[in-house]
Amino acid sequence: MEQHRTPPERYGPRRGSPPTAFPPQARRRQADERRPGSGAPRAGRPAQGRPAQAARSAARPEPAGRPLPHPRLTGLGGGLFGAAAMFLLGFLDQLLFGASLTLYGVLFLPVCVLTALWVRGGDLMTAPVVAPIAFAVGLVPVAESSGGMGGRVMGLVTALATQAGWLYGGTLVAGVIVLVRRARLVRRRALRRRTG
Repeated sequence: MEQHRTPPERYGPRRGSPPTAFPPQARRRQADERRPGSGAPRAGRPAQGRPAQAARSAARPEPAGRPLPHPRLTGLGGGLFGAAAMFLLGFLDQLLFGASLTLYGVLFLPVCVLTALWVRGGDLMTAPVVAPIAFAVGLVPVAESSGGMGGRVMGLVTALATQAGWLYGGTLVAGVIVLVRRARLVRRRALRRRTG
């Protein structure tokens, strides 16, 4: 049986119509119309389509400034961040305050908090592990040394022994934050399973 083919439709302007540079979908709107989602309805369309969305966009406050950073670090990234931050803070402590070990210990606490907050969910348990490593790396410029490699190692071991309280405190803070974040993550997953 023979089937007749129909010629494909031809798109474009018909004969006798004025040529246009863009198809109708791409033509610019009039100057008084706004883009969708900006809060004001387009001209020619009723505003009744999405009143809840318009109310939400009107109720949403504008951010006062730039939002706070909220990075997600891998386990390795968290370790590198902690080690680099503590080395920099140790160098500044040695340069500006004459290698104050107490100040170094105080500065260790916020670095532990940031590392525990910024590490991603899959690598949460690495934050308390990398905190002591970062503490030791940062002690290199701060620890006293009597000269030579042996003197530097002895100064580092002495500083680790005398500042163990700050080391344990920062590691404990990182561990508590990680446990709270892990519990919230598990609860959120369980809630998703129940609802989904």
